[in-house]
Amino acid sequence: MPWGQALRQRDRQPEVMDQPGLDPTEHARALRGLRRINGISDCSSGLLRALQALRVSDVSQPISVLELACGGGDIAIDLDRMARRSGLMLEIQACDLNPEAIRLARGNAQRRGGQVEFSVADALAEPDRQQVDVVYCTLFAHHLSDDAVVTLFRVMAARAKRLVIVDDLIRSRLGYAMAWAGTRLLSRSWVVHTDGPLSVRAAFTPEELLKLAERAGLSGPELQRFWPERQRLIWSPPL
Repeated sequence: MPWGQALRQRDRQPEVMDQPGLDPTEHARALRGLRRINGISDCSSGLLRALQALRVSDVSQPISVLELACGGGDIAIDLDRMARRSGLMLEIQACDLNPEAIRLARGNAQRRGGQVEFSVADALAEPDRQQVDVVYCTLFAHHLSDDAVVTLFRVMAARAKRLVIVDDLIRSRLGYAMAWAGTRLLSRSWVVHTDGPLSVRAAFTPEELLKLAERAGLSGPELQRFWPERQRLIWSPPL
């Protein structure tokens, strides 16, 4: 079946980065490649703008932020550094289920001077009573089944006092072509070359993502499309 025709529906295939036992050297090389790719999309700036738009009644108190499924931690570290340069006070926590990813994230934060607290945790686990102002994830939803994405939305909504942000790929012919070419231009990692196009085939269209948010009970979310073939769903709990 031609890949363009296959993109009409989600096609979730096992990605290399999701498999246990990946060589740590290959894991680190793949995360470096993802760092460059995320830098091109500049999703951290979009996250920062969403946080800057929050009305803060007490400017002396930081905005508490939690990233789920943080991988190598680059987005959280970028967000922390950009916020401090702009004068926005953030208190960022980030978690991932993979202990190797958290080990690499902590080393990355130490090298780059990021003030982020990293921990090993399951993004889909039943949340405790502790809430933060903002919960976000990037490039995570497409790894999950439709039902698991509904669970993700519900967990994020339960954890967030003020804002939920889900940033991910858009499944489209353009997105697939850009992923195939971009991963090869920006990374030498065979893991990235393999997983990039697979990620687009597993991703959602904006309409599909909005329907899953509705299933999870998130009424009236905002959906933004941005280059290169990415989407950002933003939802605020009712006051």
